[in-house]
Amino acid sequence: MSSLHPVIADITARIAERSRASRAAYLARIDAAQGDGPHRAQLSCGNLAHGFAGCSAPDKAALREGRAPNLGIVTAYNDMLSAHRPYERYPALIRELARAAGATAQVAGGVPAMCDGITQGRAGMELSLFSRDVIAMATAVSLSHDMFDGALYLGICDKIVPGLLIGALSFGHLPGAFVPSGPMPSGIPNEQKSKVRQAYAEGKATRAELLEAEAASYHSPGTCTFYGTANSNQMLMEIMGLQLPGSSFVEPDTPLRDALTRAAVGAVIANASAASRMPLGRVVDERAIVNGVVGLHATGGSTNHLLHLVAMARAAGIVLSWDDFDALSAVVPLLARVYPNGYADVNQFHQAGGMAFLIDQLLAGGMLHADVQTIAGPGLARYAQVPVLDEAGRLAWQPVAKESGNRGVLRGAHEPFRPDGGLRLLDGNLGRSVIKISAVPDDRLLIEAPAIVFDDQDAVRAAFERGELDRDFIAVVRFQGPQAIGMPELHKLTPTLAVLQDRGHRIALVTDGRMSGASGRVPAAIHVTPEAAAGGPLACLRDGDMLRLDAANGRLDVLVDDAELASRAPARNAQSSHQAGTGRELFALFRANAMNADLGAGVL
Repeated sequence: MSSLHPVIADITARIAERSRASRAAYLARIDAAQGDGPHRAQLSCGNLAHGFAGCSAPDKAALREGRAPNLGIVTAYNDMLSAHRPYERYPALIRELARAAGATAQVAGGVPAMCDGITQGRAGMELSLFSRDVIAMATAVSLSHDMFDGALYLGICDKIVPGLLIGALSFGHLPGAFVPSGPMPSGIPNEQKSKVRQAYAEGKATRAELLEAEAASYHSPGTCTFYGTANSNQMLMEIMGLQLPGSSFVEPDTPLRDALTRAAVGAVIANASAASRMPLGRVVDERAIVNGVVGLHATGGSTNHLLHLVAMARAAGIVLSWDDFDALSAVVPLLARVYPNGYADVNQFHQAGGMAFLIDQLLAGGMLHADVQTIAGPGLARYAQVPVLDEAGRLAWQPVAKESGNRGVLRGAHEPFRPDGGLRLLDGNLGRSVIKISAVPDDRLLIEAPAIVFDDQDAVRAAFERGELDRDFIAVVRFQGPQAIGMPELHKLTPTLAVLQDRGHRIALVTDGRMSGASGRVPAAIHVTPEAAAGGPLACLRDGDMLRLDAANGRLDVLVDDAELASRAPARNAQSSHQAGTGRELFALFRANAMNADLGAGVL
């Protein structure tokens, strides 16, 4: 294990210094909340009786006597989302495992779990980012009964894991663990599915052919297998020490998956003991946050985490900024290529060595803080191990191999796919934004072309179908920010823009919306702040304005005289946010209180 890279050490020190007051206040708060032990002992008889009235007789007796730790389960189960479908059996399994370990467990509450893959391009997507803060609040409500000594968090996908962690940190005096359910088996290759999508966008494939391809890709319980936000979440929870080593990408409903769930229950029970109490708020410190950012860069993870990690860090009193992401990206090598940044899916990544190999290589290169606390115990080195079942079916961990099982998917620190992390911060007279370049061809890192301005993503598709986009241009899709319509993902644009790029045109996207973890080879400057609805320069752009997106040098500019730009009256957002029957009427609170993208784009 190498000594820590000086840039990693310096950035961590800067984060710790700027967070000194807020982190100290947070720790003081969770220490005060922890008090002398479990709060359940202070409940009145009526309170306590309400708390165990619905339990089985053995659990009721244990809770009545107060002799055993009681674990709260916060679940994002629903059977519409493939990733969350396996959680249906988890509460019964966890209760059984807890009893076997001399403890009890109760479902403390459920949180909403919407799917960006289902709402993509629909009005429901406007509630997606808002749902993260709803999930955080629902998690806190679930834990508010003073019944629990620790908690298990069941969640996988986009806003769900960030929301669960933000809520968990509000009860950061409790020990806890995140419990994944794993990815579905591999379906048709993601690149094959993408080709059918592009063919459909050009009118060369039927809806039936497209649906057949999609159904062959998304085909069973488990997480989608491309490396979007859901699987980036799993990487983050593991590299930050909030899941057990090697647990992220084990398939659902297998003996090894159940053994890992059993071990997670045991870890929370152990961390809830008076002798070795380890609250979750102590696990998530500045070092763990930096390790998360490093993991994001090293794997080419979701751009959504430039919003979520900022918000998660602030929930623990830690002030993380986009400048930190940018500085870390310059020194962290890209060690993984998983679709859309390569041909492989997360199952192939896992088979090549997965998280254990990645962490082992990053530790060897001095890219990670090794001296962190984790739910599995002190030190990140234990996360460079692979979980296995021995001949008796017992869970054990073995050191990971020192060579990748597939160098086309996963590489060692001495032979990275690229020397940096592939995320860039862009500055310029249009504001600040971010771009993911890990899949962008080198000859597309600089695009200078006239703007075509849209206030709605559907208008891009309509212009394409009218034949108006068969040329070089930069699509500006504005009024998509958190204060406008909730910052929806615009991944629906990807097939259309990819078709135009494949025709040889030099194109790019600039937006104050999001593109998702599935953004790929089309250059896209996203999360532009200040957003158009807040009076940002995007609101003053006109068709034909020359834009320059220079990812290599971190610039995004409109090549219009400053005085001319300042003289223009900003456009207004003409979109309705109150269409009947879409839930948009609930959005008013979020729109009125949403922060800028670089502050996490939420209300918490």
